[in-house]
Amino acid sequence: MNKSWLWILIGGAFETAWATTMDLSECFTDLFWTVVTILILPISVIFLNRGLREGLPMGPSYSVWVGIGAIGSVVVGMLLFGEFPSLLGYLFLILIIAGVVGLNIVTGEQDE
Repeated sequence: MNKSWLWILIGGAFETAWATTMDLSECFTDLFWTVVTILILPISVIFLNRGLREGLPMGPSYSVWVGIGAIGSVVVGMLLFGEFPSLLGYLFLILIIAGVVGLNIVTGEQDE
């Protein structure tokens, strides 16, 4: 894997983290989790920016970053909060993954 993609993956993990801490902040009424959310959010964007600065294409990079955040948030919701999607919800999660993979395949073909 290209090191540049590692920045996007780390940023996606922070994307999941800030979404989780935002939920824990209870709509920004819990001061501790609100501060943690405010600190984590820019870290996520910084890692996305790092990958882009190293030459990754914006569309696929952003889609991977957001996809990791979306899928990661659902997984955290399942593991920590007992929030399980419906069967249709699982289908849409698969579509997110398929869309990200497909976009990367198509973009890779254009680069050749």
